[in-house]
Amino acid sequence: MSIRSNVFAAAIGALAVAGPHPLLAQKKPVTQPLVTAAVAGQGVAIVPFSMVVIEPSVPAGTFKLDRAALLRWSDSILVDGATNRAPEAKWIPPQELRRIARRGAGLLADPDQMGQSIMRSWGLTTVPDPLRSNLRRLLAVAGGWRFALIPASLVFSTDSTGALAADMAILLADVRSGRVVWRSVAKGREGTPEQVLGKAVATVFPVEGTQP
Repeated sequence: MSIRSNVFAAAIGALAVAGPHPLLAQKKPVTQPLVTAAVAGQGVAIVPFSMVVIEPSVPAGTFKLDRAALLRWSDSILVDGATNRAPEAKWIPPQELRRIARRGAGLLADPDQMGQSIMRSWGLTTVPDPLRSNLRRLLAVAGGWRFALIPASLVFSTDSTGALAADMAILLADVRSGRVVWRSVAKGREGTPEQVLGKAVATVFPVEGTQP
């Protein structure tokens, strides 16, 4: 086995057992950080959001963006959090995936239309086709990378006190094997839309020695 293969195998193993709740032992959604040390120095694609829901309990006027702009805004908050709070990985942002797909002259799937929201189901421990195949081809062209960070859904609501809340279903997948190696429901509470989503993202990428 090559050195590169050994590194990938070690990364998958570390991610699979990261945190207090190994994936296969989880019976219900939990909030837990991503162990980015396992993918340090590697390219990790950040798949675009395709599902953002604003519940009726959220006061009118809280969000002034249309659906397309809201999805792009959500992408930007997640990318900023990843690049600023976990710079050890080489994050490939959604806009780069879109550029690569456009250059593929129709041979690569549109990153915004791959059906990634299906992965919000907690019971999925592998990425189904055609999503898996589309991700594998896209990442192969992007640089031969193996891992994809998939924000499967984002729901804005209000908590029992009326404060704005964000719940983001997010996972890391090995696009070659299709295995989900880490999963979390990231939660943010109280503040502006940007603040609550930022708080949710901070639970994915906590900075050691500080509070998210």
